[in-house]
Amino acid sequence: MLGLETLGLTGLFIGCFLAATVIPFSSDALYIAVLLATKRPLACFIVGTLGNWLGGVTSYYLGYLAKWKWLEKYFHIKHATLEKQKRLVDKYGVWLALLTWIPVVGDVFAIALGFYRTPAFWTLLLMLVGKAGRFLLWNLVSGWI
Repeated sequence: MLGLETLGLTGLFIGCFLAATVIPFSSDALYIAVLLATKRPLACFIVGTLGNWLGGVTSYYLGYLAKWKWLEKYFHIKHATLEKQKRLVDKYGVWLALLTWIPVVGDVFAIALGFYRTPAFWTLLLMLVGKAGRFLLWNLVSGWI
């Protein structure tokens, strides 16, 4: 956990933020460690959710900044592949944002939602709901609710 658990709530925020970007990192283990160490479930819930959501927002906007031409040119992704992915994102739309909490895949969803220009307000709101639900579940499982 890179020693972030020793920083308490500050470390929790940093770790949860980083875990919601393309940096491979488990916010779940960090969350549980800080929750058990601090015994402050509400503070951990708020800080963990906020950090993870802001990391997801960052990933969404990084995707938003990307251009189709860049992916085709620098990553050698075929135009047909991008079209296929766009159809999937169009089919499920902003509801994919509820799944951005899932490790690894969730980061890709957040970037794709930005890249394919889903409505920001609803995407980010549903992202917040999904990420909050995840940390609420950890509070339940840990016996803090």
